[in-house]
Amino acid sequence: MTDGFLAVDSGGSGLRVAVEAAGGGRSGRRASREPVRTGARGIDPGHLMAQVVPMARAAAAEAGVDRIGTVVVGAAGLATLGDALRAELPAALARELGARTVALATDAVTAYVGALGLRPGAVVAAGTGLVATGTDLIRWRRADGWGHLLGDCGGGAWIGRAGLEAALRAHDGRDGGSAALLARAEERFGPVAGLPGALYPRPDRPAVLASFAPEVASCAERDPLAAGILRAAARHLADSAAAVCPDGAGSLVAVTGGLLRLGDPFVVPLRAELARKLPRARRVPARGDPLDGAVRIGAGLATGALALPGDPSMLWVTTVNGG
Repeated sequence: MTDGFLAVDSGGSGLRVAVEAAGGGRSGRRASREPVRTGARGIDPGHLMAQVVPMARAAAAEAGVDRIGTVVVGAAGLATLGDALRAELPAALARELGARTVALATDAVTAYVGALGLRPGAVVAAGTGLVATGTDLIRWRRADGWGHLLGDCGGGAWIGRAGLEAALRAHDGRDGGSAALLARAEERFGPVAGLPGALYPRPDRPAVLASFAPEVASCAERDPLAAGILRAAARHLADSAAAVCPDGAGSLVAVTGGLLRLGDPFVVPLRAELARKLPRARRVPARGDPLDGAVRIGAGLATGALALPGDPSMLWVTTVNGG
């Protein structure tokens, strides 16, 4: 029997899993573009399991893994919407996959470990949403990550919403509108008069909003309003990084996530804002992404070498069936 572990990254734009054989070697990966649903009880354990189990089994077959003893789930919204996951997911994973050790982590923690490993510093995960995490390896600090209605300031959904708001202002003839963004919005979504009805009922609304962020970036070179949206996003990101970065010169700061793919219209002002807000910190490239972080946590748990601050709202580890 070949033992292995399962790592899961559940975010606003979909789900990814990796299965790795214990001690390294072969691995298997699968991805879905369907985000895990949230409801009255928060993140839906049943919907997560319905996606994870077949993906995990396929990835395990690819990796040559017969038995999954350890599972790490990094989930967006776990800190505020994760009660049902903590109550139900360990037993479900034990029943369906034979898991004996289950770790639930916020996507901020998996993004941190993916980017910096076990070094002190700050990491901003900037994708559909935005959350900053810092640690001195004694305690965690977190900023934003409040979701697209209350926060995630500077993230993809925030940029996309700001761009669509500017498009609608141009449509109405109000100040602060952008004709360039209006044209892009109509190319992408059709007549903007129908946008509220098409957008508001969708369960993947944050991902849809974030899908417009590249349009904002593509307009930024010739449209001052689009460029201003990206500068404001960069300021928000730097503010969150400064809120969590450990004190002292030489602290490491990394940014990870799909927002970096917006390129220079976003990355250049971001670099300037980080230098302004954190003049003593050292910016380093991220080593990996949140799924890589979940894999590293899984490897640490499987070998007993994990050394991260314990915090039930950020990283929660339990054994199942006396495992």
